[in-house]
Amino acid sequence: MTSDIFKELKTAVIKGKSDQARSAAKKALEEGIPPLEVISEGLAKGVREVGDQFGEGEVFLVELIASGKAMKAGVAELLPAIKSSKKEIETAGTVVLGTVEGDIHSIGKDIVGTMLEANGFEVINLGEDVPASAFIDKAKEHDADIIGLSALLTSSMLRQQEIIEAIRKSGLDNVKIMIGGAPTTKDWAQEIKADGWAGDAVTAANLAKELAKK
Repeated sequence: MTSDIFKELKTAVIKGKSDQARSAAKKALEEGIPPLEVISEGLAKGVREVGDQFGEGEVFLVELIASGKAMKAGVAELLPAIKSSKKEIETAGTVVLGTVEGDIHSIGKDIVGTMLEANGFEVINLGEDVPASAFIDKAKEHDADIIGLSALLTSSMLRQQEIIEAIRKSGLDNVKIMIGGAPTTKDWAQEIKADGWAGDAVTAANLAKELAKK
């Protein structure tokens, strides 16, 4: 039964069916499945598959957006249960998150933010088209543990590198930097001296937990 629900959640996201994702998420809660498991084993797997297809040019941006909306609809159904369980979770740290300057894509970044919050992080979501100065100022203001830089355009990947260089020059030596986005890779993260790379929201949450301990 549980595997059927996970399959239904994944399919709803792949097809961009928000109502189906919402009803499947509600069903999962009624079955007593932990909300984080509903996300990681169902909704997130659907987004990951569509993201891979988008990266390969097999689907278009409109389909990626529809999948992101379906994911968010499912997560919205889970939020009350997630917030309730968060009371029992010790704060994992603070993450300043944003899509880099020159890039206005938000869906992947917002899903990562939701997963981070579900795992006990305080998330300062700066939105899209964010310059280096904003990342630096907010990280200092909130004494952030991690800065997350998202980029969905190949052209904005270079902006990730520029922002990391600016962050290092600003004196934020103890802040860990993680990057993500469809065109990015682990090799790219190493090249620009990021502390880690994540290809999907579940991996990003796990990476953040690892980085927060260092």
